[in-house]
Amino acid sequence: MNLPPKVTDRAFARLAEINEGAGEAKALRIAVEGGGCSGFQYDIRLDDPAPEDLVLEGAGQKVLIDAVSLPFLTNAVIDFSEELIGARFVVENPNATSSCGCGTSFSI
Repeated sequence: MNLPPKVTDRAFARLAEINEGAGEAKALRIAVEGGGCSGFQYDIRLDDPAPEDLVLEGAGQKVLIDAVSLPFLTNAVIDFSEELIGARFVVENPNATSSCGCGTSFSI
């Protein structure tokens, strides 16, 4: 079954911290673009909503996914991870058949 991506409470909480520190309320955009070492890569950045975006809301925060990226992110989980290599937003994507070590590139 095709379900929209899910955003964890931890990701929403980190986005709230970022916005509080910046003094403005931006949304987090998760996009999929061609390129990267495995064919596709994630583009994760702060942005403003566009009319065609899917908006996922939680904890007063918004995560945006554009219509082109949405099919690549079916059933994915958007999380915030704090590891030795650094703290970052991560996408756990069941559609990706392989990914590279950096975690930002994948193939289908």
